[in-house]
Amino acid sequence: MGATKSLLSERTIEIIKSTVPVLEQYGEQITRRFYELMFSNHPELLNIFNHAHQKQGRQQKALAASVYAAAKHIDRLEDILPVVKQIGHKHRSLGVKKEHYPIVGKHLLMAIKDVLGEAATDEVIEAWGEAYGVIADVFIQVEQQMYDEVAKKQGGWVDFRPFVVQKKVKESDVITSFYLVPQDGGEISDFLPGQYVSVKVQIPSEKYTHIRQYSLSDVPGKSHYRISVKREVETAQKPAGIVSNYLHDHVKEGDVLELSAPAGDFTIDMSKETPVVFVSGGVGITPLLSMAKAVAKQQPNRPITFVCAAVHGRVHAFDQELRALVKQGNVCYHVCYEQPSNEDRSHPHFEKAGLVDAQLLQRVIKQTNVDVYMCGPIPFMKTVKGALQQCGVAEERIHYEFFGPASQL
Repeated sequence: MGATKSLLSERTIEIIKSTVPVLEQYGEQITRRFYELMFSNHPELLNIFNHAHQKQGRQQKALAASVYAAAKHIDRLEDILPVVKQIGHKHRSLGVKKEHYPIVGKHLLMAIKDVLGEAATDEVIEAWGEAYGVIADVFIQVEQQMYDEVAKKQGGWVDFRPFVVQKKVKESDVITSFYLVPQDGGEISDFLPGQYVSVKVQIPSEKYTHIRQYSLSDVPGKSHYRISVKREVETAQKPAGIVSNYLHDHVKEGDVLELSAPAGDFTIDMSKETPVVFVSGGVGITPLLSMAKAVAKQQPNRPITFVCAAVHGRVHAFDQELRALVKQGNVCYHVCYEQPSNEDRSHPHFEKAGLVDAQLLQRVIKQTNVDVYMCGPIPFMKTVKGALQQCGVAEERIHYEFFGPASQL
């Protein structure tokens, strides 16, 4: 992608850049208004968007951060290409298409006008219209390439494909795995350890379809996909997960779920041979387990350290699979329980009661030339990232799965 300067006039770039402070201040208000307007005029788009993220304001935050980043880098959009690719993976797995972009653009401009009032002069709106066209083209190109790649792949497909639940396995008090095979009996495409699939469900009591992304929790190269879903219960901060509870309570072996082809850019670099460390919190174990199993299988001499954090043993999934990896050889496995029972303390790999901290990581990592992959709730990842930096692990060696504005980390 060449520089965007040639596509936009100097004046347009100047106007867009001058609105950056305004976006910082009113970004979320604008994106909230944008979704209200767009869904009232195009309710069919509710079949694509995550309603829970809407209610919690996560979607608004993520969009505001993307718009802000695009405005800030409007003269060099190639600088935000990694973010574009991350969002592109998500869009491809949800089935976002070229024809959705003009709808988004129209309602984004309406929302800017609504929220900023007189400050949104014709010149500002015109500049944003022009800039949005360029930004949208970048996304459309990237996503089209992704659709083409997945269509050409052996066993690949575009949009959603019906899969049968071959097996449903309870992994812990809160996590259940679903083994999925294609209904048509055909091949399934390979994936990179760490990637996810989108699952589309039509819940009988719900007007619109719901789509959720779940990491693939097993190694590639099998005749099935495995997703492992945490039941999201209602808390003071968030409502109960509509899809996770439906999968846990109503979906049985033999039922059919619709899946997108695997997507996602949180994957492990298998060309490296540096020692690798995985740090998981709760259900964040799912993409990391896939990576660890792949490394153990394909790079048996590469040292692996797996630090697994959970509230206690009853909610700790895949313990037996990790113990089995240790038996294979080059794997050190450490368990950290926030509230361990007496039984939990006798776990052969029990390392610490409480939270993961710098002392624990220093004790188990022992060196700084490692690559670290981490996944878990945002507060957990903030803590772990800080602890790793305290241990001397360089920022570029810390890789994490993240949806939403990375500034939160």
